[in-house]
Amino acid sequence: MKARRTTSFILPSDKLNSLIHSLQQAGYQVVGPVIVDQAIIYDQIKSADDLPQGWTDEQEAGRYRLKRRQDAAYFGYNVGPNSWKKYLQLPRRQVWQAHKTADGIEIEPINAAITPLAFLGVRSCELHAIAIQDRVFISGEYHNEDYKQRRQSIFTVAVNCTQAAATCFCTSMNTGPAVSLPCDLEITEIINDDDHYFLLRSGSEKGQLILQQLPVTPATSAHQQQQKAAINQAEKQMSAGPRVFDSSDLQALLYRNYENPLWSDIAQRCLSCANCTMVCPTCFCSSVEDTTDLSGDHAERWEQWDSCFTADFSYIHGGSVRPDTRSRYRQWMTHKLATWHEQFNTSGCVGCGRCIAWCPVGIDITEEIVRFRESDTL
Repeated sequence: MKARRTTSFILPSDKLNSLIHSLQQAGYQVVGPVIVDQAIIYDQIKSADDLPQGWTDEQEAGRYRLKRRQDAAYFGYNVGPNSWKKYLQLPRRQVWQAHKTADGIEIEPINAAITPLAFLGVRSCELHAIAIQDRVFISGEYHNEDYKQRRQSIFTVAVNCTQAAATCFCTSMNTGPAVSLPCDLEITEIINDDDHYFLLRSGSEKGQLILQQLPVTPATSAHQQQQKAAINQAEKQMSAGPRVFDSSDLQALLYRNYENPLWSDIAQRCLSCANCTMVCPTCFCSSVEDTTDLSGDHAERWEQWDSCFTADFSYIHGGSVRPDTRSRYRQWMTHKLATWHEQFNTSGCVGCGRCIAWCPVGIDITEEIVRFRESDTL
């Protein structure tokens, strides 16, 4: 998809349903932010009434809470415990099934019906996460066809961030807060006094077709200045926070500190629960499980999410390659920030902060980076 920088338009906030309905009429099932079990997650939405209007989130290391806003913002939150990954790399899917026949065994691949989805509310860091998973699954010599087909059916409505959580560090990873990768529609929510509207811009031909159906008016330079100021506000919030660091040399830094005693210190706190990998929008580890019925006439193969933090994941004949928490955490962090560059020419971290908020003991990857840098001896 090529980015199309077009004229910006204004959509009044009370007309947001027109966008959702246009996507539905175009054949998309709309997926966006909803409140479930005191968290903002991504799920199917039917109208703007399903969105978390007037709600925001407070996040810190090992802490996530929802609270009421002082306004009626629809996208006045940051990121929750799940990501768009669950719609592209499914948490669990059947790969094939086999049946015993008179002539032997017949293997039948599973070609699941794929529903076109419209992602409403994709943040810039999440666009980067999807792009990273694209490199993993559909670039290079080997492709994941299931992922590829799901990815091709996605319509993305990206949202510029106008606030930052305390756990956000996308500026350090060069992934936000402004939308910086191609999308079908780019929107910015602006609330000034009694004025509440969305600034829209198409980024593809599909996006342009949807935009033409909406009750919009051309934006003025004043509107665009308000957009710039709103995005700058999120950037300033991160710049003033403690989670700002130089990411340009992380690969070399971690390689130099492969035997640093700090890994043992982290291991004493880490529970090896795998929460960080489950909430991460780029972690892609999976395992394959084969099952058969009692008769032995039917067998199935299933692919499911897994984690480098589990003891079984690195088990081979004779034992586990990474038998303790120290080696597992080192594998995760070093792969994410260093060896990922060698495999996919990019970092595996987009600075969304999920691994910080959803770690039960509050391990902060940004703090650990600072500690490694402070103890580094070149």
